[in-house]
This record gives sequence, C-alpha cells and structure tokens, in this order.
Amino acid sequence: MRVLVTGADGFIGRALVAELLHASDVAGKKITRLLLVDRQFEKQYSDSRVRIHCGDIGDPRLLRRVLADGVSIVFHLASVPGAAAEKDYSLGYQVNLLGSQEIIEQIRCMEPAVRLVFASSVAVYGDELAGQLHERSFVRPRLSYGCHKHMIELLVDDLGRRGEIDGCAVRLPGVVARPQSRGMGSAFMSDLLVHIAEDRHYICPVSETATAWWLSLKCCVENLVRLAEVDAASLDKHRIIQLPVLHLSIAQVVDALAKRFGEERRSLVTFEPDAHIEKLFGQYPKIRTPWARQLGLAHDGNVHRLVRNALAEHAGELGKPASGATHKHLVKESV
Repeated sequence: MRVLVTGADGFIGRALVAELLHASDVAGKKITRLLLVDRQFEKQYSDSRVRIHCGDIGDPRLLRRVLADGVSIVFHLASVPGAAAEKDYSLGYQVNLLGSQEIIEQIRCMEPAVRLVFASSVAVYGDELAGQLHERSFVRPRLSYGCHKHMIELLVDDLGRRGEIDGCAVRLPGVVARPQSRGMGSAFMSDLLVHIAEDRHYICPVSETATAWWLSLKCCVENLVRLAEVDAASLDKHRIIQLPVLHLSIAQVVDALAKRFGEERRSLVTFEPDAHIEKLFGQYPKIRTPWARQLGLAHDGNVHRLVRNALAEHAGELGKPASGATHKHLVKESV
C-alpha cells in the first residue's frame, strides 16, 4: 500500500510519518511506500520505504510524478498557518485553497477510491461563539485561513457523496506543544507549555480566564491514523469531523504545569492580554463531539495527561505511549 503525506516535514507531519513507519501498516495493510511532500526537508530518513519530494503542493507536475504509481491513502496536512495566511492572502490562497484543490482533483476518480484525510481547522467556527457548541454547529470563519479550510471541507464532502474520493475533513484544535509556532495566532498555547517546562519567563497574550481547545501531538496523530482506518460506510454519514478536545482555561493549564514542575514556576508567567488574539483564540466554549467519539476518536483525557503528553520531549518520555490512550495505534515519537 502506498501512502502520501503532504506537509510531511511540519510539526504534525513528522510525528505522523514516525508513527506510520513504526506501525508498518494501516488497517491491516502493509505500507510498501511512504511518499512525503513538502517545500523543504530538514528531517532525513534511511527507511527504504520513504520517498521524499520537495516542491509546491499546487504544482500539477510534481503531484503527477508523486502519484504516477497510484496511492491508497493521502494525509493532506500542508497549509500556510492562520496568521501568516491572513498577512499574505495570495500565499494562503495558493496553498490552502488552490493547492488543496489540485491534490483532490488528481486523486479524484482513482480506482479504488483514495482515502483522503484532510486537516481542516477549528478556525472555521469564527469568533462569535456562545454557549456550548456541537460538532454540527454553524460555522462562520473570520480569517481567510478558516474560509479556505471550510471551502475544502465542502469539496471533500461533496466528492465523497459522489463516490469520487473516500475522504473526510478533520477539524484540528490547538495541537501542542510546538517547538516553534511562527505564523500561528494560537502560538501562545504551545509557548506557555514550553516556556514553563524550560524554566523561562513568558508574557502571555491572553488572560488567565481565556479558554481554548487543547490536544497533544501524540493524541492528534493517533486520531489521524484512526481516520485512515475507519470503514467507508461510517464516513458516508458525516465526512466533516470535529476532533474531541479538552476545553481548558489558561489558569487550569498553569495549575497543571505548576503541579508537574513546581509551584515556583507560576511566577514565570505574566499576562498582557491582546484583545484581538483573545477574541479569536481565547474564547472557545465547550463543544460536544458524539459522532467523533462513535468513530473511536478521543482527546488526552485530562489536563495532566495533556501536559505530560505534550511535553514528553522535555520530560524525557519519548517513546512512551500516552496513558489513557484508547486506540490501536500509539505514537512512539514526538517531534
């Protein structure tokens, strides 16, 4: 079986590739070739199954070369992050919208139908969130990034209905802890964790009462692999999927960090709220995800597991499975 990962050298991409290489199979089928696409690669691989392709995902010629011998599963992760896409509309449009359309067009109507797992974002919901949300709640994106993600969600849903791809769009929350979060409005989520873990001062751009949706890298990758394994009949019911998330305030996360690393580290954090950032990324309400849970998807369980899983590298815990994980596949590496 041939598997394609776009954005393969990114934060989530590297961890996903590590899991796929470790697992060696998806849904009981052996991975014979792992095709990796990104604009550039810092990570190198010695595994003979890996083929690296550097270039723009919107380049039709590159994609034709990559897909020449067919593909069974596509994990489409590549994108320009939200704040960067808002600053440079043309770049976001080319990558997040046109690049995604090009990939889908090239796998459309392949036989058998290709399983596509498209990484969408909670940015589709916008900033007018009140009360408790449901995974089927109305969306109104307020960033170009979220608009383009929602457009591709609808395309995936429509082509799935037509039977031309076997796809799903999965809305990712703030996945932590990124070592570098440039270009992301939700960067404070990772930066808070990393700075306290490394005993460094951090100026937080949202208040202690700000709330966000949290998921560790380990749990995120596990869910992505699960979506590649779900039977096609189940996906026919709903192809746009919101991952289960932990709804936590900054204060709750700081409490968990203080418990893990020592009470004295509370003093490392000072708060200088930015009203714009807090409105867009720090006012998320609770959200119910019953359909995602029926598919076997899950969050980290509680804030303490989230912190431990997200900071596994800092705690020297690489290679240990996430306690509380419920799925077949567990991430063995956090990159």
